[in-house]
Amino acid sequence: MNITTRYHEDPYALHIGTEPSRAYYLPQTPDRKPSVIGLDGEWDFHYFDSFLDAVDLEGNVAEPDMCQIQVPSCWQCMGWGRHMYTNVRFPIPCDPPYVPEENPCGLYRRHFELKKGEGSRYFLNFEGVDSCFYLWVNGQFQGYSQVSHSTSEFEITANLKDGMNEITALVLQWCDGTYLEDQDKLRMSGIFRDVYILERPAAFLKDFFVKECFNGDFSQADVTVELTVDGPAQVTGTLFAPDGTELSKSGPAADKLSFHIDSPVLWNAENPAQYTLVLSTGSEVIEQKVGLRKIEIKDDVVYLNGVAIKFRGVNRHDSDPVTGYTISREQALRDMLIMKQHNVNAIRTSHYPNAPWFNQLASELGFYVIGEADLESHGFATRYSSNHDMNTYPDAMDDPQFKEAIVDRSQRNVHRDKNAAAVVIWSLGNESGWGENGEAAGRWVKEYDPSRLLHYEGNMTYHKERKPDFSMIDLYSQMYSPTVNETNKWYKRLSIEEYFNGGELDENWEGRRPPYVLCEYIHAMGNGPGDAEDYQQLIMKYDGFVGGFVWEWCDHAVYGGQTSDNRPIYRYGGDHDEFPHDGNFCMDGLVYPDRTPHTGLIEFKNVIRPIRAEKTGGNTFVLHNYRDFTNARDFAELSYEVMKDGEITASGKLDMPSIEPHGKAEITVDGLPAGGDSTVTFIYTAKHDGPFFAAGHQLGFDEIVLSQERVSLPAPADGKVEISETNRVIAVSGPGFRYELCRQTGLWSQLCYENKALFTRPMDWNLFRAPLDNDQFLSDKWKEAGLDRTTARVYSIKAENAPGGAAVITLEVGIAALIVSPFVKATVTWTVDVSGHIGCSMDCQRDLKFGCFLPRFGVRMFMPKAFDKAGYFGYGPFESYSDKHRASRLGVYSSSVKDMTEHYLKPQENGSHFGCRWASVTDGCFDLTAASPDTFSVNISNYTQEELTNTKHDYELTPADETIVCLDYKMSGVGSNSCGPFLLEKYQLKEEKFSFQFGLTPSCK
Repeated sequence: MNITTRYHEDPYALHIGTEPSRAYYLPQTPDRKPSVIGLDGEWDFHYFDSFLDAVDLEGNVAEPDMCQIQVPSCWQCMGWGRHMYTNVRFPIPCDPPYVPEENPCGLYRRHFELKKGEGSRYFLNFEGVDSCFYLWVNGQFQGYSQVSHSTSEFEITANLKDGMNEITALVLQWCDGTYLEDQDKLRMSGIFRDVYILERPAAFLKDFFVKECFNGDFSQADVTVELTVDGPAQVTGTLFAPDGTELSKSGPAADKLSFHIDSPVLWNAENPAQYTLVLSTGSEVIEQKVGLRKIEIKDDVVYLNGVAIKFRGVNRHDSDPVTGYTISREQALRDMLIMKQHNVNAIRTSHYPNAPWFNQLASELGFYVIGEADLESHGFATRYSSNHDMNTYPDAMDDPQFKEAIVDRSQRNVHRDKNAAAVVIWSLGNESGWGENGEAAGRWVKEYDPSRLLHYEGNMTYHKERKPDFSMIDLYSQMYSPTVNETNKWYKRLSIEEYFNGGELDENWEGRRPPYVLCEYIHAMGNGPGDAEDYQQLIMKYDGFVGGFVWEWCDHAVYGGQTSDNRPIYRYGGDHDEFPHDGNFCMDGLVYPDRTPHTGLIEFKNVIRPIRAEKTGGNTFVLHNYRDFTNARDFAELSYEVMKDGEITASGKLDMPSIEPHGKAEITVDGLPAGGDSTVTFIYTAKHDGPFFAAGHQLGFDEIVLSQERVSLPAPADGKVEISETNRVIAVSGPGFRYELCRQTGLWSQLCYENKALFTRPMDWNLFRAPLDNDQFLSDKWKEAGLDRTTARVYSIKAENAPGGAAVITLEVGIAALIVSPFVKATVTWTVDVSGHIGCSMDCQRDLKFGCFLPRFGVRMFMPKAFDKAGYFGYGPFESYSDKHRASRLGVYSSSVKDMTEHYLKPQENGSHFGCRWASVTDGCFDLTAASPDTFSVNISNYTQEELTNTKHDYELTPADETIVCLDYKMSGVGSNSCGPFLLEKYQLKEEKFSFQFGLTPSCK
């Protein structure tokens, strides 16, 4: 075997010896047996660290000893090579079309027996190989191909023989195509998708394109099938209705088939009905599902089948912590089922075509798909420095050597998936800027398939010396646009509100204002996203805002086994000694690597619930149906719960009114309470058993606050509290208790109640939180301000007995840190009555010269670990924050302290509860309860924020030998600033002046 030409460094030699791209199908024999010879399984394999070891100077391929590898797989997941995670930066020098000669390679070999059929032709298919491969059949050079996520098909008939045959492939980790496959993902290599041979007759149907058109009211449809045959084949088509009834036949023909349908059943994501088209040549049968639908833009609004639609979408990579890029049908189905259970209706195949069967599965299950080409050249933005340079970002799009490759990638994407009903939008790729090459690809797509919309987000970044052409782009696509105006660190961009209110667009839109889509938004990294509801309000507000796709579906990680105490080990960027890497930026999904939902997914589910309620009168409410095609009465049942002060006072079922799609209806609920903390919650559940969940599955809920009454802290009980002072503490005591207040901090250093020490160490001021991934652009400022290393100075302090005998300690305190001035000053009044109840009132003023808002403000208590059970009246049971509490309801909850931790794979602030009225911890005998006349945030955990801050991985966390209780006046929201906009001001703790009142009540059983 010999390599005479280095095709892998020739951008004009993309596919040597391959067949033209075609639609995906698996043919059958006339008696419906598969015409597929599967080659998955064990292959012989040898890993080379370098291409120089695999191929000598004369081009001869080495003949080493071989071991075995499973195909399909990624060789890094099988123990060869090294994992790497990089987001933007190329993993190789930016020197196109060249790649390092020290280029890791895998030599694959498969033997199989074959009895050649008379007149049969044989086509070898590789559905996915990263990054490129040279191919030999029985020692004869067969060809070369690249484009990792697209099928490469070779006719191998001439090189096959009766009996034992041998297929050999040399797979290279990098090729010139690597510059166009710089997607944000773990970088893996190998034959990672299915390999098989199709046995076909001498003349056969090579390709076909199903097209449909409709009359004005969609009461009639005409279906045409454009045919491409190889040899003198004649094709007959039979069309079956979704219920299996045969409708009509067409043909035989070699160019086109036609069908007419009266009262067609239309496809949409809510009712994914599909017809079945059977194409037969007499010697071969191909079956294709056909969904009849029409997507179009009218008046800058996206319509499907004449109905304005919304995408409630996610970006999905092929990713698994064990199998890497190799994803089975079962794994993909698991993802899709979880999506459906959480109200997701759309998928962007970021940033490449998924497996060939994926979009057929999406068509069957009911998803709208943005089918994206295998293209991203983001690394050119860092070709001259590590700083992201928007001037070099679009370089590949204007580089003539990449034009053929960029167009080829879109062509392969469109040809393969053109018959999948789910694909309603084509995408040219991702984050590559704009230029002549993208324009050429876009023109080809719109000419070949004008029936679908064309998407590309990067078109507004281009070389300024040429005038770009946006004419083929149908959508105004953005990533992470702010809901309100802000200045991005790289460039100024329109907020969504500005876009819909006449904001100035790039002049090359030439007066158009296309429908708006967020191809990526609410970056779901770590504890977040926190601004989903703010975006959803705008999606509902503007007809031209077609929706968005969360970045992203799953955390990318590599499974590393378990710890000795059975905690899973997940590794991310930098854990493989690789360079470059981007740390845990790949851990940004709505689900963990094992597909356990993050709280962010549960939050998103309720944000995109299909029905919403709003209060319009005393006991009157309006229900809105946000489904696009289904009457609410047909898919949902309605129940309600009324709560007052944390207790259910009424509940029951209500008749779901008939609400047409996009419609609304009024309902009434009698017997609603007045006063107190009162809410009514409307719960929407599935009416019928279905393929994704059973009847009764919760689709979402609305909790509506009826009244909020704040209960003042109790007046101090009468009775004398003793006060004694030293130069370090002020001690107060009464029957059964003794408390000591530190004169240096103004906080309690010990609470001893009924001979039980409630603190393991002194209370401290708490203004810092373990940085969220979404805090990464703020945490350094917080540390510079010293929020993570506070110290206090009490300027004055006075202790005295009130007229009723309670001890009252009033103090002035400044909270600062080494080096810096105080960032908060406060007047604090502590009141302790004879029962041992503690009251606190703080009037605080923040020094605005520090510039940044506070992550939190409150106090932290350290209690014995035996206090391992907690309760609270606030938003639960999921962690909740000011901008992330739509999955939670106001109520009374109890939990073990251990279960109040959310184990993000990179530790960070987690498990807080927003809107609390009271919270308590107990060891089963003693309780300590905090309450406030205002709401507060509480965090009860076995982990200190220092441990969370300084630990890289969840499996490395060491729980403290104590229970940590944080009582916060406020916790700033979590947002999505890890890649998205700044945290909205309304969720920032940035008041100059604020007051915090709370009480602490110990008790024992």
